[in-house]
Amino acid sequence: MTTLDLSMCYQELGFSEPPFRLTPDTDYFFPGSHHLEALDHLRFGIASGGLTMLTGEVGLGKTLLCRHLLRHPPTGVRFAYLMNPDQSYSDLLVSIYEDLTGTLPEDQSLGALQRELPKLLLRLAVEGERVVVLVDEAHRLSGKVLEGLRLLSNLDTEKDKLMCLLLVGQPELEQKLATRAFRPLRQRISVRYRLESFTWQETRAYIRHRLHIADSGHRFHLGVGVLWLIYAWSRGVPRRINQLCDRALLAAYAQGRHTVTPMMIWRATKEFLP
Repeated sequence: MTTLDLSMCYQELGFSEPPFRLTPDTDYFFPGSHHLEALDHLRFGIASGGLTMLTGEVGLGKTLLCRHLLRHPPTGVRFAYLMNPDQSYSDLLVSIYEDLTGTLPEDQSLGALQRELPKLLLRLAVEGERVVVLVDEAHRLSGKVLEGLRLLSNLDTEKDKLMCLLLVGQPELEQKLATRAFRPLRQRISVRYRLESFTWQETRAYIRHRLHIADSGHRFHLGVGVLWLIYAWSRGVPRRINQLCDRALLAAYAQGRHTVTPMMIWRATKEFLP
């Protein structure tokens, strides 16, 4: 089935677009309690200028939180957003420079970058802008790059830090920083938060939230007990919820119905849940 065919399926069900895509679409951001707390911690970390670490298991919505923060930035903040940490330290500095200026540095040697970036950070600080480097998938950063980022975040004026560092990643990041080699970086972390999955009430509200945004005709329904089954099998993990719901919607389409039944959810679990 092609992408065009799939779009027609959702339209037949009364949706303007797929409501349970796995992409981090900020239009569908759901303000669950843990996610709002996580955003508050990230914003506090930015305001304090310290090093902030946000961790959480796979599929909990960490990247969507990052995108939401980028879409709704605090006043006077300029972001460098690093999505691919699998790069050398000099390549990472190039990415930071490009995000902050919109251009590539003329001289991309490590020495030149280490001279130019502090000048850039100081100039932005004088102009009243706070620089935030947000690293997604930070658990994949190498030890050398983590140490380089620590040294870069040491730059400051007499009163303020020139750069704030936000590290977002899976729990493996906590394990990596717990080793003796990273104690200087670990001691610099002033804000920590561990993202958790949705509660039963949040799972129910999350599903209805997404259906409400995409269901232009409000013709689609969930059968009795379906929401509870989704919570039981997904354990409140947003990615699993999306996978279950998306499969169930397509099953409803195949049967020519506008209602998801418990059997459709059960069959969906057989496709991808262990």
